Amino acid sequence: MARVIVVGAGLGGLAAAARLAALGHDVTVCEQADTVGGKLGWFERDGFAFDTGPSLLTWPDQLRRLFAATGSPLEEHLDLRPVAPTDHRFTDGSRLHLDDDLGPGWRRLLERARRIWDATEGPFLSRPLHGARTLAALAARPGGLHDVATIAPGTSLRALAQAHLDDPRHVALVDRMATYTGSDPRRAPAALASVLHLELTGGSWYVPGGLRRVVDAVADRARERGARVLTGERVEEVLVEGGRAAGVRLAGGRHLAADVVVVNADASALHGVRTPPGQRPLLPPSARRGTRGARAGLAATTPSLSGFVLLLALRGRTPGLAHHTVLFPPLEGAGYDDEFDAVFGSGRRRGRPSAVPEPAVYVSAPDDPALRPDDGSEAWFVLVNAPRHSPHDPRAGVDWRAGGFAQAYADHVLAVMARRGLDVRDRVLWREVRTPADLERATGSVGGSIYGSSSNGARAAFLRPANRSRVPGLLLVGGSSHPGGGIPLVLASAAITSGLVGPA
Repeated sequence: MARVIVVGAGLGGLAAAARLAALGHDVTVCEQADTVGGKLGWFERDGFAFDTGPSLLTWPDQLRRLFAATGSPLEEHLDLRPVAPTDHRFTDGSRLHLDDDLGPGWRRLLERARRIWDATEGPFLSRPLHGARTLAALAARPGGLHDVATIAPGTSLRALAQAHLDDPRHVALVDRMATYTGSDPRRAPAALASVLHLELTGGSWYVPGGLRRVVDAVADRARERGARVLTGERVEEVLVEGGRAAGVRLAGGRHLAADVVVVNADASALHGVRTPPGQRPLLPPSARRGTRGARAGLAATTPSLSGFVLLLALRGRTPGLAHHTVLFPPLEGAGYDDEFDAVFGSGRRRGRPSAVPEPAVYVSAPDDPALRPDDGSEAWFVLVNAPRHSPHDPRAGVDWRAGGFAQAYADHVLAVMARRGLDVRDRVLWREVRTPADLERATGSVGGSIYGSSSNGARAAFLRPANRSRVPGLLLVGGSSHPGGGIPLVLASAAITSGLVGPA
């Protein structure tokens, strides 16, 4: 039996704790916040309630695998319900869904997405990462060269879409898949087409009461298996003795000894790459010297996009509104690219979200009585892709705390929604604004990057930190490590990490 300390009680840390405790290890989770969940946050006021992080669950098999591996099945704890495909609305008045038959080019693209998924799910998403050797090992398998050609590592997601599709609306649907990993479709790899396949075949799911229930259920499972979950306990340093992880030092100076430390925190903060102001790296300098490869890889990646969020308490109901709606910008001229330029600091809109007149707007409006005070009201989560919080370096993002900026941008987003047919300005009882600066403060994610590193660039997937670090006894889990961000991949990360420790 190993003594395991998990740093951070986000979904990845809790899932790893549940798996490791079920394997017989002595597990303690240390979370700096007063509640668990990390980016799967929750906000309540006046009878309204909101998920403040992910609002869409795909690939639920990962959640089922977690519960099957740690005890009773998922269905005994959570009521997963399918929701209709996302309603994609365009400025010409048309509306499209991913399961629409959009013609022969669309069907060929979907078949390519299926083959990409088949080639990557087993050897890449469900196994430890070994850098570029992972791709070489894939090529060496029988039929591997064909799989590599299918993945097309040198092709961008945008280029793959344009090779199959003529309608800019259809290309925009595929572009949207890149944002699910915090990436720019012009630079993200074609392999992200697998997200399209996953959403179509696995469906979109919701849990009555909000996706926050997922975190609560996983935390309960970890405790049931014997893990201790400590909140309000901030880890200031991972202790390294004799060249291997030996525990953690908490704020206040208390030491907790361990044989294995699993870090569910931003890998950049762990290694001291793009560390938030005032925050020291979790790894001491002596240990960081042995992780130069990981640090260089992180430095070579583009941080993922962040998000600007409005939580809207609305009077009245909206006829015909889907659970998930995306309002696309006009696609003439620069179109969607203006937004990606603003978010990722390129082109004429570099780092200037307020200079993008028509960003894409995502609206999550669950028809869930648990989220509203009465049947004559609605609780909306509104998200716009945004640059990171970077008060001291305008080349890297935006100072979201600048006086009046966030509230002015909230007004702008509401005006954009009104122009696109969802004018709720006279129905707003109150609004809560959440910026990338708020996300950084609440979760420790550098600049409020939702997914840690983006998938921008052909090598990005292989630069993401592996689950086993170069420091013996130190493992990584969660969205900033392999295989990436989002609920299903974070759960896959926990499965890989616990497998590296093995049974007691």
